[in-house]
Amino acid sequence: MGLEFLWYVPNTVEPGHRGDDTTAGRGSIEYSTDLARAAEEHGWGGALLGTGWGRPDTFTVATALAARTTTFKPLIAVRPGYWHPANFAGAAATLDQLSRGRVLVNIVSGLDNPAAYGDTNIDPARRYARTREFLHLVRRLWTEEDVTFRGEHFQLTASTVAPRPYATGEREHPTLYFGRASEAAERVSAAEADVQLFWGEPLDGLAERIDRLKTLSRQVCRRHKPLEFGLRITTLVRDTTEEAWRAAEQKVAKMAAEALANYRRLGITHFVLSDTPYKQEIARIGDQLLPKLREAPR
Repeated sequence: MGLEFLWYVPNTVEPGHRGDDTTAGRGSIEYSTDLARAAEEHGWGGALLGTGWGRPDTFTVATALAARTTTFKPLIAVRPGYWHPANFAGAAATLDQLSRGRVLVNIVSGLDNPAAYGDTNIDPARRYARTREFLHLVRRLWTEEDVTFRGEHFQLTASTVAPRPYATGEREHPTLYFGRASEAAERVSAAEADVQLFWGEPLDGLAERIDRLKTLSRQVCRRHKPLEFGLRITTLVRDTTEEAWRAAEQKVAKMAAEALANYRRLGITHFVLSDTPYKQEIARIGDQLLPKLREAPR
């Protein structure tokens, strides 16, 4: 099981996102491209692209970034209320082929001004039931032909996606991430996700959640490969311009790597990290922290 290190592309037009003081070019494709290319240069596998009503369309931005890079993997945040699973499965499979297997997918169930785009399915229980159907169908459409399904939220008859996703070795299709903390959400992950994505939580509580998700996977008769686990967290690695402080900078990076290595030992293999200003910190954290985290004992 390999490690995945991803950054974050905010994909917003408003400055000040999570303390970022960048204003020039904010929200432009040039700004996002700079981040994607910096990710390639500084050791990152790719980046999570934020999604939300009133932002640039995440899938369109991901397509542009894939075209402007060679190894960058966009983790595309997707809301089932925006897409029908057949439309999304076809679009994502096409982009996966064009990018030669670089697509990752993060399914988002949280509310986001649903009335603005006509989504009336806002009851939490119904949203999670819809998300489960969405994940189930997208995976089937990527791996099967003539898919017929009659669910509470989606219906399909003899549906076949062409082209299929770009398959290599053990990778049949883009990795499906999902992350929420409720009981209903955990049952969705246990049954249908490839990666359960956690926010930074105390180690003891996270260990309990991982054990619970493994138990749930058995209870729901999970049909896929074992569920993997990821961490979405803001990191802080600061330096100074004084020569005398360089040793201190390395010590801070080592401390951060040791803290994240504790999550690795729990079974976390996917890391989505960020700090602001995004352009500055993608290089600093990539150069100072990632090598130490890769070398940390499991």
